[in-house]
Amino acid sequence: MTFAYWMLLATALMPYLTIALAKSGGVDNQAPRPSLESLTGWRRRADWAHRNHFEAFPAFAAAVIVAELTHAPQTRIDLLAGIFVLLRLIYTVLYLADQAALRSIVWSLGILNVIWLFVLGI
Repeated sequence: MTFAYWMLLATALMPYLTIALAKSGGVDNQAPRPSLESLTGWRRRADWAHRNHFEAFPAFAAAVIVAELTHAPQTRIDLLAGIFVLLRLIYTVLYLADQAALRSIVWSLGILNVIWLFVLGI
């Protein structure tokens, strides 16, 4: 299994890490969604990061798969996949720390990374 595929797994698991952080203060498991809506502070932002991780995953997964299927250089695919995961981790930390401007910059870098992966496949 390539490094890029391991990064797909890491990215797929990120939403579960952030929702665990959000729920760490106690959430009503019989009505989790309304309970999550009542969170405040960094726990609420952890829930929002959780949602964004789910939104970011499909494009990243597709980009990695396209790059792999078109036989782009494996070292480049692996590097870009690793950078994407690193950016998502930084994004999460910035989200939890309520650093919206920096978070948006890191998010933008992540999207550029996904585009670059797609372009490798051309």
